[in-house]
Amino acid sequence: MSLNKEIAVIGLGYVGLPLAIEFAKKYKVVGFDIDKIRVKELKKGTDRTNEVSKKNLLASSNIIFTTDPNNMKNCDFFILTVPTPITKNNKPDLSIIKKAVMIISQVLKENSIVILESTVYPGVTENFLVPILEKNSKFKHKKNFFVAYSPERINPGETKYKLTNIKKVVGADSRSTLVKVSKLYGSIIKAGIHKVSSIKVAEASKAIENAQRDINIAFVNEVMMLSKALKINSNEVLEAAKTKWNFLSFKPGLVGGHCIGVDPYYLAEAGKKVNFDTKIILAGRTVNDSVPDYLLKNINRKLKKNSKILFLGLSFKEDVGDIRNSKAIVLVQKIKKKNYTIDCYDPRVNAQELKKEYSIVMNKPKSKYDCIILAVAHKEFVKMKKQDILKLTKDDSYIIDIKGVWNKKISHKFNNYWCL
Repeated sequence: MSLNKEIAVIGLGYVGLPLAIEFAKKYKVVGFDIDKIRVKELKKGTDRTNEVSKKNLLASSNIIFTTDPNNMKNCDFFILTVPTPITKNNKPDLSIIKKAVMIISQVLKENSIVILESTVYPGVTENFLVPILEKNSKFKHKKNFFVAYSPERINPGETKYKLTNIKKVVGADSRSTLVKVSKLYGSIIKAGIHKVSSIKVAEASKAIENAQRDINIAFVNEVMMLSKALKINSNEVLEAAKTKWNFLSFKPGLVGGHCIGVDPYYLAEAGKKVNFDTKIILAGRTVNDSVPDYLLKNINRKLKKNSKILFLGLSFKEDVGDIRNSKAIVLVQKIKKKNYTIDCYDPRVNAQELKKEYSIVMNKPKSKYDCIILAVAHKEFVKMKKQDILKLTKDDSYIIDIKGVWNKKISHKFNNYWCL
């Protein structure tokens, strides 16, 4: 496949941007996003997600960043990497995919291939995406254009497993499309390509990846709650169990985000479409969604009214600034409804975005607090020196160290040190 092939990547977030940059090393690439501020930042070499360095952003002459669909008119491949959230009722929200497909339909050319990477339930590519393309373009599926599904597997904040060394799953609407798409991805993915027999298989494989992790973490969260009720150390229980070679090691905690906190609902939706009642898939969500309430109950039991709380970490996971579907924020919102004074701080999170989306104002830690909640184990918090932590505490402060990262440093100093 030569450099004269053009690729459009629609959606320039955690997934789309690294993909566009990698493809630009070998092909002409159009990086498209409807966010004008985002595109303007990328043109100047700034990636607010910190997935791509300024050097790499400005290095390639084969890529253009744009908000104009007309720049995609010559593209042979259209790769969708847009978000697939859930509604307030935990139903799959495909509205962003629909908008992206509507845009593609305006610029689709003969024999082009549309590839969906966003997480969906089985059937979305062929039964949702294809009809929109056919209705809004002059083309017919498998005659004038073709489709494939290749699930994204990027883990925000991951340092070991990046785009090129994660095996790529590919499913397509025909053998010919499968070969072409596999060859395209194979030109940049060092880990190799895993071809599957259908698009639905590829869609299902992605949905179960995060649902499985959600269930495993839910299990250890429930073990933690049971251990607390039994008045034994849950961490000691898990460490003992880990001494058996086939025990799967997971840690309890707040489980949200735009993948693990969302994908199980997409998988359950697939069951509803075929009248299959899933039982285990959403059980993990039930447990993990209950953790903020479990923590709040313990906070209320220990603290007096008007107690001053320092809340550290607001993103959905450590070492990233993404606040989408963050269970840490859910806990903050629950705390704010009580009679407590709370200062929130996260060095990774954009303060303006936080205020706009959740009406939460960030304040740097100051003075001494009745309670410190370390919700997200960012490196900045993990590396805090013992004396710097103690400067923020009183002798009787209540420390809730969700991941236990301060355990060895300060647990012996406080009668009220608590971790999951």
